[in-house]
Amino acid sequence: MSGTSEGPRASAGTAPGTPAAPVTERHTAVPAENGPIRPDSARPDSARTDSARTGPGGGDAGFTASELRDYRAAFNAATLPMGVVDGRGHVVRANEALGGLLGAPAAVLAGRQACELLDLATDDRTWHAYREVLLGRRSRFRCTRRLKHPDGRSLWAEITVVPMTGASAAESARVLLTVADVSDRRELQERLRHLQMHDPVTRLPNRTLFFERLASTLETPPYQDDSLPPRQHARIGLCYLDLDGFKAINDTLGHRTGDRLLAAVAARLTDCAENDASRNAGGSRLVARLGGDEFAILVEDSAGTQELTDLARSVLAALQQPFDLAGQRLSVSASIGVVERTAAGTSPTGLMQAADTTLYWAKADGRARWTLFDPERNAHRMTRQSLSSTLRPAVERGEFTLEYQPLVGMADGVLRGVEALVRWNHPQFGVLPPNRFVQIAEEDGSIVQLGRWVLRTACRQARRWQLDHPDEPPLFISVNVAVRQVWDSDLVADVAQILAETGLAPGLLQLELTESAVMGSGGRPLRALQALSDMGVRIAIDDFGTGYSNLAYLSRLPVSVLKLDGAFVKGFRYEDGTHPSPADETIVEAMVQLAHRLGLTVTAECVETAGQAERLRRIGCDTGQGWLYSRAVAPEQIAGLIGSRPLEG
Repeated sequence: MSGTSEGPRASAGTAPGTPAAPVTERHTAVPAENGPIRPDSARPDSARTDSARTGPGGGDAGFTASELRDYRAAFNAATLPMGVVDGRGHVVRANEALGGLLGAPAAVLAGRQACELLDLATDDRTWHAYREVLLGRRSRFRCTRRLKHPDGRSLWAEITVVPMTGASAAESARVLLTVADVSDRRELQERLRHLQMHDPVTRLPNRTLFFERLASTLETPPYQDDSLPPRQHARIGLCYLDLDGFKAINDTLGHRTGDRLLAAVAARLTDCAENDASRNAGGSRLVARLGGDEFAILVEDSAGTQELTDLARSVLAALQQPFDLAGQRLSVSASIGVVERTAAGTSPTGLMQAADTTLYWAKADGRARWTLFDPERNAHRMTRQSLSSTLRPAVERGEFTLEYQPLVGMADGVLRGVEALVRWNHPQFGVLPPNRFVQIAEEDGSIVQLGRWVLRTACRQARRWQLDHPDEPPLFISVNVAVRQVWDSDLVADVAQILAETGLAPGLLQLELTESAVMGSGGRPLRALQALSDMGVRIAIDDFGTGYSNLAYLSRLPVSVLKLDGAFVKGFRYEDGTHPSPADETIVEAMVQLAHRLGLTVTAECVETAGQAERLRRIGCDTGQGWLYSRAVAPEQIAGLIGSRPLEG
């Protein structure tokens, strides 16, 4: 039986250590402090004879005979089950309602231990609180107990024990015990809790109940024996899914249809979970709707990753079947994040974070699929998050540096210019190349601040080389610009200000934008590019040939340089024994000829061998860039190359 007690826990008394004895047995025991007797203590016959001589309270001090008769009549006629208990815990008198509740005549209850009749001694807390009232150390005690009714049904009873007044000083203190049937109230509370813990649309457990169950499972996992094989240790699994395109269904067909679809999805998920439970022995499965179009299937004591991935496959297969809803045939897919791990050391928050991350991967990988949690991929994500959170302060702390890669004339091998490449000297991860953080900077907007620093530093360095080598032709500096810099900042004003500060001529600055960023530019970006071109700054399209490749835009954009993507140049290899790609050579030759007809110069990226350089030279490519000439190096090394012999490898 279970129940709850009300009030502070007393420190006196002896915890129950033995089961209650049958009511027909009698034992001899000496109660401590003349206090209440546990169910296994003696019930002296004097308790029965006392009850026969007393009224409801066992005493008549201060009452007239008429008043006593009235009180006794009211006590016996009351519909609320009541009993009078003496200081030793024996029932002195019980009314008929209490006898009816316990299935015995009221007279038979006299002399019985109240704690035995009402299950008050099965747990320490309840027993001690009850005992404190009997000893006069506590003013009230209340608890809830589940009792067995004589007709066989269970009922919930609220038991209250309070001291009685009116007994003579010579008599021991007595208490009034009342028992209220609260089964209806308990049932109502359970119904309300069910409504509170379940989703009204799908009838599934809701987010609150799901997390309550998850926390309970992780707090009290099945017994784990380290001597058993690892697969027999307590494990937990979770399929966290989101319907793809559900918002469009709600928006076009209405929320009523959307709700019907959610209910149908819930039914199929429940079937999948039940089928999985029938195939795999182990813990139970909980299907819950977490909100919107998000569902979860919790697998307690899972058998391993294979069970969870099989469940995910069955869910996808079930949801791919069309839904017939009130004459409408709908198709829906889902993305599922799958997490399976040992329960030990797992927290609800950690499990849900892993599931949410994995669900995001499933959507990013193309939707309508399941993805298994990958610790290595997650570590990369965490690293990326760490970089994102420290990127802006890193610019202010001066953690970035620039290296420069030569741009060499293909005809003579002479150094013509350099491309500035940013590096992040991260205090934790070491030197990071641009591909580790530039995309992050574009996403969070810090590329504007970083790009402005790169532009100013590169122009200042180019001007310093020019001043240090006045007798040599000045080098042009090529700087990469993200499209967000064009949208989120006044790039034209920034360039003009930096050129004025450094004294670098506009014709010595080349700004590189990727093909996907330039092609299709209109409005503000196009006006910005045109203004920069009018200023004398050269505009280059980086990685040309891998994006939109819309040649119609070349005649309308203020572009002066095309940088061919290295993927085409790799098809020119001879030295490593691989066959060159005739198609790549033909494409490069056609692009070079087209660029020259449009008045553009061409730079080839990723030139690594002399054979590639020779082929590009014959085709007519203007400048080259790659490891054949030099890797990206510090500015001091570039200074040593100015005016030196050709860089042809």
